[in-house]
Amino acid sequence: MKILVTGAAGFVGKNLVETLKCASDGRDKFHSLSEELTIYEYDKDSTPEELDRYCSDCDFVFNLAGVNRPKETSEFMEGNFGFASVLLDTLKKHGNTCPVMLSSSVQATLLGRYAGSDYGKSKLAGEELFFKYGEETGAKVIVYRFPNLFGKWCRPNYNSAVATFCHNKANGLDITVNDPSTELELVYIDDLVDEMISAVLGDEHRCDYDEDGQVVPDTAGRYAYVPVSHRVTLGEIVELLDTFVAQPTTLMMPDIPSGSFAKKLYSTYLSYLPQDKAIFDLKMNCDDRGSFTELLKTGSHGQFSVNISKPGITKGQHWHHTKWEFFIVVSGHGLIQQRRVGVDENGNPFPVIEYEVTGEKIQAIHMLPGYAHNIINLSDSQDLVTLMWANELLDPAKPDTFREEV
Repeated sequence: MKILVTGAAGFVGKNLVETLKCASDGRDKFHSLSEELTIYEYDKDSTPEELDRYCSDCDFVFNLAGVNRPKETSEFMEGNFGFASVLLDTLKKHGNTCPVMLSSSVQATLLGRYAGSDYGKSKLAGEELFFKYGEETGAKVIVYRFPNLFGKWCRPNYNSAVATFCHNKANGLDITVNDPSTELELVYIDDLVDEMISAVLGDEHRCDYDEDGQVVPDTAGRYAYVPVSHRVTLGEIVELLDTFVAQPTTLMMPDIPSGSFAKKLYSTYLSYLPQDKAIFDLKMNCDDRGSFTELLKTGSHGQFSVNISKPGITKGQHWHHTKWEFFIVVSGHGLIQQRRVGVDENGNPFPVIEYEVTGEKIQAIHMLPGYAHNIINLSDSQDLVTLMWANELLDPAKPDTFREEV
């Protein structure tokens, strides 16, 4: 299959092209496209001859080329309508009636705050041009009206408030929010690319628009749409970004459920981190026995730490009422011991449970509530490195940790 992507160097184009490359290598869930996938990348530096050659034999066209921030208003129509005409005329020239996709915008509705928008007018003109082309040639036409988009590689200080906010917060720059209650409809780039590749497979989501410009799903609809979007206020975006900025200091990982806007925004924010902020120090609590370092904290799923024990050292020798842990030795050779606190019905201490562990065979061992436990480095020359997870954060006012030797 041969796919032409115009605007291939832009935000959406780059993400689409890289995903298609992964698909062609069989590394992506869309590998069913073809192992012989050819991607034609066309952008403003490409030549008319290249466009002609690409249009002669492509099997699908993504038209992502367009103008968002021209120097002159007239460039909207030239960039968004003019190139579309050239593209479709070139396809006609070669009698190529393959499916064509157009990236339009919600501004093409010309409703509400978009009324009178020159950008919206140019996008609407492009839509009508594509629909007319489909009627004339019989080619399948797929028109998407994208809302605000965000994700990695989006250009800040251009046409995305989210990109600007993420870039500025990641680089310690100020942002300005005039009205925190302003709500945006946002589509994440991965959700968009998933939908676009579904369109190649003939599984695009169809819709129409109501009088308020809202999507009305309809399998026979004139338009196509991305079924996953998020409505978020500017204030909510800034609040989330502030928690991301604070994470290296607090070690607290914000709640980022699968599919959530927060998870997608965090990934976007991280993509703008400068080199010096992609690394940060952790506080190592060191003594003559080794060290203990907190790695990561969560509000509802406990925290992670790493413990390093020097040769021959025993650590632990305590128990918890409610707190429990996983000990996972990743390097070295050690012994983990546990014993239920108290005595049995005969007044005898409960038996000691022992687990010999090594980084050569990584295992997770529960530190059970109500059991005194320790970890002993059995080596006389190598440090014992143990990854530890506790089911709750340490509360200094109520540590739930009581001294007792196993």
